[in-house]
Amino acid sequence: MVKLEFHDPSGALEVTQQHAPRLASLEGKRIGFVSNEQWQAYRMLPMLKESLEADFPGIEVLPVDAFPQGNALIGTEETAALVKKSGVDGVIVANAA
Repeated sequence: MVKLEFHDPSGALEVTQQHAPRLASLEGKRIGFVSNEQWQAYRMLPMLKESLEADFPGIEVLPVDAFPQGNALIGTEETAALVKKSGVDGVIVANAA
């Protein structure tokens, strides 16, 4: 009988910083989008904005293009500073892919 062994190249990462806690509700919150503009984002994100506004009373969803978009821009310190300065309660990071 042949015995095969496999190596898992994925490894493991130590979590050194937790994600921000989730919002208990979106009611009355101010929400922004950060998008890398991947496939169909220009269609999906406006639909998501519309759905959120219909489903959560008092929510304010910023325009999809309120923050810089695209892979080269969304991870920059400048974009992070703009998001922080905007006073949003939460951000949806979206790629629509």
